[in-house]
Amino acid sequence: MSTTPHILPEFEKYEKVPTKVFETAKSASVYAANEIADLIRKNDAEAKPTVLGLATGSTPTQMYDELVRMHKDDGLSFKNVITFNLDEYFPMEPESIHSYVHFMNEYLFDHIDVKKENIHIPDGTLAREDVYDFCEQYEKKIESFGGLDIQVLGIGRTGHVGFNEPGSSITSKTRLIALDSLTILDAASGFFGVENVPRRAITMGVGTIMKAKRVLLMAWGEGKASIVKKAIEDKVTSQIPATFLQEHPNAEFLLDEASSAELTRSKTPWLLGPIEWDSQKLKKAVVWLSTELNKPILKLTDEDYSEHGMNDILTDIGRAYNVNIRIFNEIQHTITGWPGGKPNADDSNRPERKSPHPKKVIIFSPHPDDDVISMGGTFIRLVDQGHEVHVAYQTSGNIAVFDDEAIRFADFVSDYHQKFGLKDKESADLFEKVRKSILNKTPGEVDSDEVKTIKGMIRRGEAKAACRYVGIPDENIHFLDLPFYETGKVRKKPIGPEDIEITKEIIRKIKPHQIYAAGDLSDPHGTHRVCLDAIFEALRELKNEPWMKDCWTWLYRGAWQEWDIEDIEMAVPLSPEETDRKRKAIFKHQSQKDRPLFPGTDKREFWQRADDRTQLTAKIYDDLGLAEYEAMEAFVRWKELDYYQ
Repeated sequence: MSTTPHILPEFEKYEKVPTKVFETAKSASVYAANEIADLIRKNDAEAKPTVLGLATGSTPTQMYDELVRMHKDDGLSFKNVITFNLDEYFPMEPESIHSYVHFMNEYLFDHIDVKKENIHIPDGTLAREDVYDFCEQYEKKIESFGGLDIQVLGIGRTGHVGFNEPGSSITSKTRLIALDSLTILDAASGFFGVENVPRRAITMGVGTIMKAKRVLLMAWGEGKASIVKKAIEDKVTSQIPATFLQEHPNAEFLLDEASSAELTRSKTPWLLGPIEWDSQKLKKAVVWLSTELNKPILKLTDEDYSEHGMNDILTDIGRAYNVNIRIFNEIQHTITGWPGGKPNADDSNRPERKSPHPKKVIIFSPHPDDDVISMGGTFIRLVDQGHEVHVAYQTSGNIAVFDDEAIRFADFVSDYHQKFGLKDKESADLFEKVRKSILNKTPGEVDSDEVKTIKGMIRRGEAKAACRYVGIPDENIHFLDLPFYETGKVRKKPIGPEDIEITKEIIRKIKPHQIYAAGDLSDPHGTHRVCLDAIFEALRELKNEPWMKDCWTWLYRGAWQEWDIEDIEMAVPLSPEETDRKRKAIFKHQSQKDRPLFPGTDKREFWQRADDRTQLTAKIYDDLGLAEYEAMEAFVRWKELDYYQ
């Protein structure tokens, strides 16, 4: 068994549970998989079973991938492993694609040599009156094997572990529980609608988890950063069940950089003690101080710095005035009304080059609406300023269309044939075929090929309408339909060589001076992350092409989150008129209007999210003492390839 991890002294004041931060979720997942593998091998050598508590959801999937790889490539055996899953929806048939039985088989059990009799998952098929006895027996069965050696956990946005919702007791045992409304909303995308999510689940209790000899809690992405901070740094409370792990003798949080963003060590490291100040940390600190005190940057005083643990800035750099001017100018220089570069201008303090002009530009859009939602104002500005703008829609977006929309369009095709006396009977009968297919489909079941095609065509037509409204010709609209996406399910295939080759082909064809890509890794469905990986890998493979030395890549964010001010390298201000034009471009995506199929956890429409996000960015710039604008879209430049140029 692993010894209790050591908390570094400088973190002890804030972090109340041992925490490791990794660069990526992948590296953290490999770390967790290695710890599990080491324990299995150690116990095998001693002829002892290994008892694992396992979790579901998107968080542990990369860990399971690594365990499967170890089994296939390194000979790791699971024959002497006994597993207990945290939870299961209730009611739930094990054959359902939504069941955790299905999940565990798909991600792990079908690919390793674990014995079926050693797999234990709460039974979602029980009669209501039998649940209590089952839960008692589940507890006794765990105890009969000597308890859990390692319990793997994720964390929900309510702070739940397993399905132990706010209010759960530290002594709670395996039981039937009613799900929190936020938990139900978070699960809605996997169930193709909130109305299809079960309202109850059987879950191990907090007390059950606390008895495990070792607990690994994993969390990825910016969307988890806020609750992760509360779980690690706030006081223990039943309203955030994950805080109970502060009292576990051998628990550890494994985070990627994004999920650790709100921790004191990441957000305000100078509060922990003296640090090495670089330009980025200095900007971060000054922006934080200005925001904390609600003062414009140029009004910050020596006393403000000293009273907030930042006296060493004054020692290293000089008086507050010098620091303030430096950071104010750096932020001011991010603002430009010329995202493609201003011709015939001094560009020494501008984020983009003046030459060449006009530029060839590719805007990569993961879904067929991310372009206008996330950077519609900049898109319009680039077109208006004469650049050759192309949009590459990376996926069809066909799962994000309501069934009744597909029926409506099939009805149109059938009526069209009848109205004009066309004789293609198969097309004329399309409406009935699609209607029957949808009526006979269970929630989450993969659409028929006809339905998928119609839904994809709906998204494609809307994207074309938005691009035409912005003002680019049809030949500059590209639909890549990357294969990884085309499963018909919320879960996609891993990125493959074909996805990367398709991405390389469009880049090689256009030879752009600018690329815009979605860096919005808070996308709850993971598509943005995969699409970004495809672009990055394509650019790496193209890095030696002679035209690549003139290609800059800018990352935008979308409906879920904006860049932090200290990270922004180009801020494009929008006038009220441009904001209205952007809004109208978003409206062209009618299937996503009013209520998109997968809204995430935010009930606002996409245009409302876009408005609020860009207006908030403009307000922050204004509060820092910069010019006041209606709205601002923000970008960060990806510089990895600069080393090769």
